[in-house]
Amino acid sequence: MAMMPRMELRQGQSLVMTPQLLQAIKLLQLSHLELQNFVETELERNPLLERDEAGDGPFAAEASNGPLATDAESFAKAESLNTLEGMESRLGTGLDNVFSPEQPSAARVEAAGPDSLPIVGGSYGSSGGSFDEGPEGFESGLSVELSLHDHLQAQLDLAVTDPAGRLIGRHLIDAVDDAGYLCEPVADIAARLGVTEERVEAVLRVVQAFDPSGIAARDVAECLAIQLRDRDRFDPAMQMLVANLPLVAKRDFAALKRLCGVDDEDVADMVAEIRRLDPKPGRAFGGSAAETVIPDVFIRAAPDGSWLVDLNPETLPRLLVNQTYHARVTKAARNDEEKSFIAECLQTANWLTRSLEQRARTILKVASEIVRQQDGFFAHGVEHLRPLNLKTVADAIGMHESTVSRVTSNKYLTCARGVFEMKYFFSAAIAATGYGEAHSAEAVRFRIKQMIDEEIPSDVLSDDAIVARLKSGGIEIARRTVAKYRESLKIPSSMERRREKVAMAHAGR
Repeated sequence: MAMMPRMELRQGQSLVMTPQLLQAIKLLQLSHLELQNFVETELERNPLLERDEAGDGPFAAEASNGPLATDAESFAKAESLNTLEGMESRLGTGLDNVFSPEQPSAARVEAAGPDSLPIVGGSYGSSGGSFDEGPEGFESGLSVELSLHDHLQAQLDLAVTDPAGRLIGRHLIDAVDDAGYLCEPVADIAARLGVTEERVEAVLRVVQAFDPSGIAARDVAECLAIQLRDRDRFDPAMQMLVANLPLVAKRDFAALKRLCGVDDEDVADMVAEIRRLDPKPGRAFGGSAAETVIPDVFIRAAPDGSWLVDLNPETLPRLLVNQTYHARVTKAARNDEEKSFIAECLQTANWLTRSLEQRARTILKVASEIVRQQDGFFAHGVEHLRPLNLKTVADAIGMHESTVSRVTSNKYLTCARGVFEMKYFFSAAIAATGYGEAHSAEAVRFRIKQMIDEEIPSDVLSDDAIVARLKSGGIEIARRTVAKYRESLKIPSSMERRREKVAMAHAGR
């Protein structure tokens, strides 16, 4: 077969990600602080954008276009819209996979109802960001001092795997002050989260095992006791000494000898060991400023039993497109380069205001569906989390799973039980016996932990016994799954637990 050059005409499709589409996708996963940085950057580089200090409402940017809109502006806006919509048509998906349809910043969610979400009015602001990722400054290479809360959070992520336990652990860590002490009563945390005090105490014991030793104690005596246990020095005599710290402060050694049952030399050694401990274990991490999480969504209970979902206006900076200034500088443009720059600024400004408005609507829509799906959690507490995945939410609101994933990244909602990251409401499902409703994996872990916490030395549950109890309660689960959940909760086997409980019972006599 002879080889020779020739020309052919072929038709094909290719995926081209425009800067606008890339920016639109990225805006969805930005946190509040990252969004603020984008807004500030764009305000500096785009002379047609300005901050709407008055906050005139949801369509402030559109209203400003009114009678001052120009043909150039209309063309730029049309080009901006066509870019994204044309891209979406090539991908074979709708615009909803990146942004949702029109929706205000407030919604009423019926309690666990299957119907679509009725809307009850509200407003949101338009905001902006930057298409450019500017060069990193030298500050990015500087080391950042690790805060006490970050240090504890990193250990919590490794020690606790079930989301319910992590939620409790996060609230405990948030309640630890700079000195390292728990500054909020356990009863208050339990009441706010809708769990038992025993459940919070169990997680608190895990947190108190973290580094630095003595952390999350409720008073000085408990702080010193934790450190002494870590050193294997918390014997009965030392327990009595720690229980009578006021006598140590008074240097009443005679009373301490009598209470502890030791001689002069022993009490001197014990007091010296107490003084070598750190009564403020948190101060080793310095006074790094604590960052406050600003929720993106507010959840409130309505009198009729439904839930009101509102966007936080603080996370929605309002921007306006200054059409008056645009008209003035367009007339003053002296060459094609200046006209091109002005047209680009207008197109970017219009795109940003539109994109950020749709971003707000998308967050509201996803949050509303999460609230509808997890009504039991908001009404009754953390153990009532239902099994939920990204696909369930995506199918319910007509979006793609990747869009829901981006929306729930770095976003927080606040309710009467506290502030929670949206990601925490997604959990795997465990099948129910018969035709019952599936159970959340986290709720099953919670039940397993409760069963084991209520054990007595004479009746320690094996994994098979736990399987039987769960099955009688309507939960179909395999033995290997129970073992996996038990190990993820750092719970030893039934044989090891029986030895520990017998040893503790003998020690208490």
